[in-house]
Amino acid sequence: MELNFIEILKVIFLGIVEGITEWLPISSTGHMLLVDELITLNMSEAFKEMFFVVIQLGAILAVVVRFWNEMFPFQFKDKTQPIVKKDTFSLWFKVVVACIPGAIVTLLFDDYIEAHFHTPVVIASTLILYGIAFIVIEVWNKKRVPSIRHLSDITYKTALIIGLFQVLSIIPGTSRSGATIVGALLIGVSRVAAAEFTFFLAVPVMFGLSALKILKFGFAFTGIETLTLGLGMTVAFLVSVLVIKFLMSYIKKHDFKVFGWYRILIGIIVFLYFGFGTFIR
Repeated sequence: MELNFIEILKVIFLGIVEGITEWLPISSTGHMLLVDELITLNMSEAFKEMFFVVIQLGAILAVVVRFWNEMFPFQFKDKTQPIVKKDTFSLWFKVVVACIPGAIVTLLFDDYIEAHFHTPVVIASTLILYGIAFIVIEVWNKKRVPSIRHLSDITYKTALIIGLFQVLSIIPGTSRSGATIVGALLIGVSRVAAAEFTFFLAVPVMFGLSALKILKFGFAFTGIETLTLGLGMTVAFLVSVLVIKFLMSYIKKHDFKVFGWYRILIGIIVFLYFGFGTFIR
C-alpha cells in the first residue's frame, strides 16, 4: 500500500468535501461515502470506516479556532486571576445535556447502522427527505417570529430537544448539523442561534465519535495511514475556516431553502446513478 500522487489527490479532495459539507446542512459523511464510491480510496475498509469520522476533527478544530473566545469559559485580565464566564459554563452544560441522547443511541446501534444503512440508496433517501423538510419548515417559518433569538436564550429543555433531533443524524445522509438545525428551527430557535449551538454541539460529539472509532481501529497506524489521516484533517480544517465564515454571513440574510433544494437534487442524482444502475445489472 503506497500513497502515490493519485491517492494524495483523492485524500485532498475528500478533505475539501469534508470541509465544505461538515457545516452546511447537506451531510458530510453521506457526501464522503458517495465520493468514495466514485473515486475509491486505496485503503483498508477498517481504516476508511475510521477515516471518514476522524477526518471531521479537522473541521471541528476550525470551529474551535473561530469561536475560541465564545467557547473558552475563562477570561484572563492578568496572569494570576482568571475570571470564570458563568454564561459560557452554563452553555457547555446545556451542550452536555444535548449530547446524551446521541451518545446512548450511538453506543447501542452504531455498528448495526454501519452494517445496514451505509448504502447509496439510504443516503439518497435521507438527502431528499430532509431537503423537503428544510423547504417546508422555512416556508412555515415565514409566518413565525423566533422565540429564541440568541444563543444565551437556549434553555436546558430546548437543548435536550435539539439533542433528540441530533439522534436522527446516525443515519448517513441526514447531516448532524442538518438534523440539529431542523429541530431548532421547528421549536422556534433563530437561524443564527441554531447554527451557533450546532457548532458548540459538534465539538464534544465529534471528539467522542472519533475516540470511539480510533479505539475500535486500534493505535497501530502505519506511516501511510498517519499521513493520510493528517492530510485529510489539515485540508478539512483549512476549508472549514472559510466555510464557517461564509455560513455565518449567509444565514444573517438568507434562509436554508437553497440547501434543501440542493439535497433534493443530489439525492435524485444518487438514486439515478446508483439505484437505477443496481436494477439494470
